[in-house]
Amino acid sequence: MIGKMLSITGTVVLNGSDHHHPMDGWSMMGGWWFLWPIIWIAVALIIGILVYRDAEKRGMNGLLWLILVLLPMVGLLFLVIYIVIREEKRVSSEKGIGKSPEKILDERYARGDIPKSEYKEMKKEIRK
Repeated sequence: MIGKMLSITGTVVLNGSDHHHPMDGWSMMGGWWFLWPIIWIAVALIIGILVYRDAEKRGMNGLLWLILVLLPMVGLLFLVIYIVIREEKRVSSEKGIGKSPEKILDERYARGDIPKSEYKEMKKEIRK
């Protein structure tokens, strides 16, 4: 009788000879199935860290967003929410754009970039 029989070890016996199927005893992912949860956790942590850093740069609560993004089952939802509602970084105020000339002059004098005499002259010029 020609047929297949599985032994306890997972060996296929066909016509009296041993033939091993490459997937015997392993999952459909080729035996590396145990790495998938580790990969998913690593990807989630990397995304969480990126969200944390981005939120901190934007003046938002980075730790809160990190925790929300890492929550099982809803983390992806919170990631999408974060991307939609995150505040734009206020680059203009950091570079001095949008500040009055007098305010910029005051800051330069306070930092010690210009001497008092030059500060007074420039202040008069600005006020004209």
